[in-house]
Amino acid sequence: MRIATWNVNSIRARVGRVTDWLQRADVDVLGMQEIKCRDDQFPHEAFEAAGYEVVTHGLSQWNGVAFASRIGLDDVQLDFPGMPGFGKTLADGSLPLEARAMAVTVGDGVRLWSLYVPNGRELDNPHYPYKLAWLGTLADVAAGWLEEHEGEPMALMGDWNIAPLDADVWDRSVFEGATHVSPPERAAFQRFEGLGFADVVRPLVPTGYTYWDYKQLRFPRNEGMRIDFVLGSPAFQELVTGASIERNERKGDAPSDHVPVVVDLDADSPLDDDRPMIF
Repeated sequence: MRIATWNVNSIRARVGRVTDWLQRADVDVLGMQEIKCRDDQFPHEAFEAAGYEVVTHGLSQWNGVAFASRIGLDDVQLDFPGMPGFGKTLADGSLPLEARAMAVTVGDGVRLWSLYVPNGRELDNPHYPYKLAWLGTLADVAAGWLEEHEGEPMALMGDWNIAPLDADVWDRSVFEGATHVSPPERAAFQRFEGLGFADVVRPLVPTGYTYWDYKQLRFPRNEGMRIDFVLGSPAFQELVTGASIERNERKGDAPSDHVPVVVDLDADSPLDDDRPMIF
């Protein structure tokens, strides 16, 4: 089974790139972030024509997550319990929830989450404590998932908006006093590793960025960041047979500022018996 995660930065602007890549890369399941559209605006037809079923969670022109699968999608869940909200207080005293988390089960019981972690903006911006609270609640819930579903493969994948190591940015000095590299953000990321989740890509792909800003020729200069991750449970880690960061998808016309991150699993797929042999 081949799964992937990709912050597509507006699916309506890049639907052709995404569906073309899905087929070229032979991907079974793709978790998308920042689809930037409502559910009724998502280009379902293009994915269906490519052989993929889609589920979406989009509330407006901002944020949004989705899954595309050619091996089925079961047990769809939007958001996670206790997920913090952000914005103007609603009439009932709560804060609006953003479309940032969705889970599905694929194949033979592999549970996948597509996550678009809040950016944080600046250290003194209200979005920063929101980001930390969002991650903290997710970690609390994930700890319960691991205990309740011990032995079942699960992955938390998506745009984490955190560079956990200095090597994950092109020049650490550029980020002094900025988000994505602050000690609280990195500690929030490390907490998941303390629970038993692990970055399953880094051991196989030790270097490489997943994001390059559109400005100031960041991509040609390779001034990027590694902020897109697949964190797998212990059972998920045991299934991993390969991984890649698809850097070439940052090239060409109208690319996203992120590229896909791919993980291969030794897991049954309904398509296994029908695939041609490749030598």
